[in-house]
Amino acid sequence: MKVLDILRVKGSTLYTVQPDEPLSVAAQIMTEKDIGSLVVMERGVLVGMLTFREVLACIVKNSGDMGATLVRKAMDPQPLTCTSETEMDDVRRMMLERHARYMPVMDQKTLMGVISFYDVAKAVVDSQNFENKMLKAYIRDWPDQENQPILG
Repeated sequence: MKVLDILRVKGSTLYTVQPDEPLSVAAQIMTEKDIGSLVVMERGVLVGMLTFREVLACIVKNSGDMGATLVRKAMDPQPLTCTSETEMDDVRRMMLERHARYMPVMDQKTLMGVISFYDVAKAVVDSQNFENKMLKAYIRDWPDQENQPILG
């Protein structure tokens, strides 16, 4: 299974923010849209990733105040990325190694989407459920052993 398979199911809705926008605006967008991350884009180029983890770290650093902090000050400037052709096993490994919950999907310089750890876990469970269903159907159709001729 590849990242492309997740993007097909998930859809193509993307939420982005610019690095010089106030962090409070980004947090408001994330809250209103019920999303955990925003891709930070500048002049059509990926320049960072902002998740609630970075927002909370900034608030704690500023003693509970977001103030006039800009997205640029809070974002991860080197987010983990993948392509639509990346295998799911590789994505799981990369996300676990970097403790990343969100990963932009890039086609060279073009943002194709964002996948979350939830998306990856759901894809794995769905795949296992399908395989389990196929195995159970195969076992139900197993030939009756009593009526089989004995070879030998």
